[in-house]
Amino acid sequence: MQTVILAGGLGTRLREETEFRPKPMVEIGGRPILWHIMKMYAHYGFTDFIACLGYRGDMIKEYFLNYEAMNNDFTTTLGRESGIEVHGSHEEQEYRVTLADTGQETMTGGRIRRIKSYVEGDTFLLTYGDGVSDIDIGALVEFHSSHGRLATVTAVRPTSRYGVMDLEPNGNVMRFEEKPELNAWISAGYFVLNRRVFDYLDDDDCVFEREPLQRLAAEGQLAAFRHSGSFHMMDTYREYQELNHLWDSGQAPWRTW
Repeated sequence: MQTVILAGGLGTRLREETEFRPKPMVEIGGRPILWHIMKMYAHYGFTDFIACLGYRGDMIKEYFLNYEAMNNDFTTTLGRESGIEVHGSHEEQEYRVTLADTGQETMTGGRIRRIKSYVEGDTFLLTYGDGVSDIDIGALVEFHSSHGRLATVTAVRPTSRYGVMDLEPNGNVMRFEEKPELNAWISAGYFVLNRRVFDYLDDDDCVFEREPLQRLAAEGQLAAFRHSGSFHMMDTYREYQELNHLWDSGQAPWRTW
């Protein structure tokens, strides 16, 4: 089963890091967040990836084209009979990565639509190139297979960015809780999709999270896999710093491999 990764957005809220590189190439612990996402899926046996490229997609192409040389020792022979002999091996030996240019301004639904010809089976995985989690991908796929609908989305409970208070009419604070878990479910991505979902994607301006998912829900074709573990987006510079702190301190919950 293939994993499609949306890796073409501008990342405007993380401008400190994305002005000169795409967000999926922003590093956590010296490795692009894209690498972390792929390692998460590979831990459950999913090593066939399709990356939907857009903004500065050439940098992602260069990263994978140079992966062998940059992650192994090697000997190079110069001259007319030039060549490279790679020594040793890295842990990503069996990865298969398709890099597809899906356009600079294409919306998420349009990006998915553009890689239809690369999807080989009836079911595929889909996620965003800026979020990490300790989700059990194997359990997610089993859940999708059990309900028979066209699409599954992973749902998580968000944490408030602010302290929450219960107040009396006179202004007395009855309760104060710093950054509590909110009583709601939000989409974390980590989708499992039947290829019939391509029929819901009309054109390059299609935003997957709007009309297609709304239509799937209205038709009873969308189910939610509840995840109670960790989920971290890298949407702002502050979140980038927090993710690097977790990794550097050995407390990164998404490091399941």
